[in-house]
Amino acid sequence: MFRNYLLTAWKVFMRRKLFTAINLLCIVLTLVVLMVIASLLETAFHPSGVEGKSDRFLQVMMLRMENPDNHNYSTTLLGYKLIDKYLKPMPGVERVAATTMPSAVSVYQGERVTELQMRRADADYWKVLDFRLLAGRLPNEADDAAGRMIAVVNASTARRLFPGEAKAALGQRIDVGGQLFEIVGVVGDAMHLNAYADIWAPITTFASSDYRNELNGPFAALVLAERAGDLPRIQEQIARIAKGAVHDDPKQWKAMRFWGDSKLDVFARGLTNSEAIPDSGAGKLLAGIAVAMVLFMLLPALNLVNLNTGRIMERRAEIGVRKAFGATSGQLAVQLVIENVLLCLTGGLIAFGATTGVLAWLEGAGLIPYLKVELNLAVFGWGMLIATVFGLLSGVLPAWKMSRLDPVHALKGAV
Repeated sequence: MFRNYLLTAWKVFMRRKLFTAINLLCIVLTLVVLMVIASLLETAFHPSGVEGKSDRFLQVMMLRMENPDNHNYSTTLLGYKLIDKYLKPMPGVERVAATTMPSAVSVYQGERVTELQMRRADADYWKVLDFRLLAGRLPNEADDAAGRMIAVVNASTARRLFPGEAKAALGQRIDVGGQLFEIVGVVGDAMHLNAYADIWAPITTFASSDYRNELNGPFAALVLAERAGDLPRIQEQIARIAKGAVHDDPKQWKAMRFWGDSKLDVFARGLTNSEAIPDSGAGKLLAGIAVAMVLFMLLPALNLVNLNTGRIMERRAEIGVRKAFGATSGQLAVQLVIENVLLCLTGGLIAFGATTGVLAWLEGAGLIPYLKVELNLAVFGWGMLIATVFGLLSGVLPAWKMSRLDPVHALKGAV
């Protein structure tokens, strides 16, 4: 029976090639957009590679200082003192890393000036993230303690400053904003939230040690758990630490708040303005994305419903003959649904290839620096599931309408 369904579907598709092509185009365009978005979201929220441990570390990025008496509040990044005094001593975690957010710097090579993005980070940073070391070494605790003027650059920056292989940059000295650094390592390019930069140097290479005494500043903390299951406990622990934290000027700021967030939470807080409450708004963000994707799917689905309904009306005589020979309404409905699902699955396979091409173009175009994104089996599986749902959504209503046609009226060409 199923084989007959497939053969009938194939003959129907080949009989109206233009109609089939229009349907496929509609399906492919919809799925390409959805799969590209899904791939980018997966890269952002569940990355592999350099941030492959993201399922077991939290980011503490935003510090909110409040004074309820005069309704004043301020939201900034963390200062090194806050990380060193309150987060570094945390029990029950594998390690706590401190890093600045990327900032623009000028690299001078004679008369040549190159604008790059620089981070300063401690030795723990290199143990939380899994950078791919291409040449040389990574900074360690001894470098931090001695305040050595060393730097790590990524592969693109190494080629840009010193053309040739990655190791050609090792031992070279660069002038960064008036400070002279020796390049000791070259790592692979990375664009993720906590890894993105062109140059890295130890925190202790700051021109001034004033950063040690600041509760707010340019820093963020990465808290690495021993197991992913420890994250809820650590989040509660960080919230308790924040309640007990005291500002250097308690009269001006009577309370400080900061949260241990997953990558999704970090994005959600920024989009939903949830800096003052434990709930980051991630649930709302995911719900909004899901609703947007469903609505995006519904528009072409409705178009396909109309197209399929028109196709059914052209097949009235066929439906009448099949009903006259004993075909049930259920069999006829299943036939059209199978046709639609097959069409959508075919569109899904074409969309998979097209999506791969679009993602390759995005990587090569440089719209997002150092973007590396690929379609894995999970994303492809979701794409095929979406294609199946798409086929069902656009096929059920026409199939139901077709199965209700009276055979006599169908043979006469009436609805």
